[in-house]
Amino acid sequence: MGEDIYDDELAEIQRRKLLELQRRMASEEERKRRAELEAQKQEILRRILTPEARDRLNNVKLVRPEIAQLIEEQLIMLAQSGRIAEPITDEQLREILQDIYSKSRKDYNIRIREKD
Repeated sequence: MGEDIYDDELAEIQRRKLLELQRRMASEEERKRRAELEAQKQEILRRILTPEARDRLNNVKLVRPEIAQLIEEQLIMLAQSGRIAEPITDEQLREILQDIYSKSRKDYNIRIREKD
């Protein structure tokens, strides 16, 4: 009877270790897949942006990562569809950024009421 409990505990420990190993392997595969996608994305950006424009986009990524991601995705889609014929310059990227900032900027009106 005591051996049955020991065998059950051992089987449970082995099952947990197997599940943990499977989870780690799945996590590692996901990390590798993301790294490959990021490398592909960076390669496309290297082809469609001048070095100065890439530097600017990297700076934007530090300050406004959501804007940088939006721009990267749009530029990659345009490049994959063949709509970008030559590398985008820093000046062109600044114009794109200015357009996005002007559309995403919110105006706030503050009203101060005096007490009677």
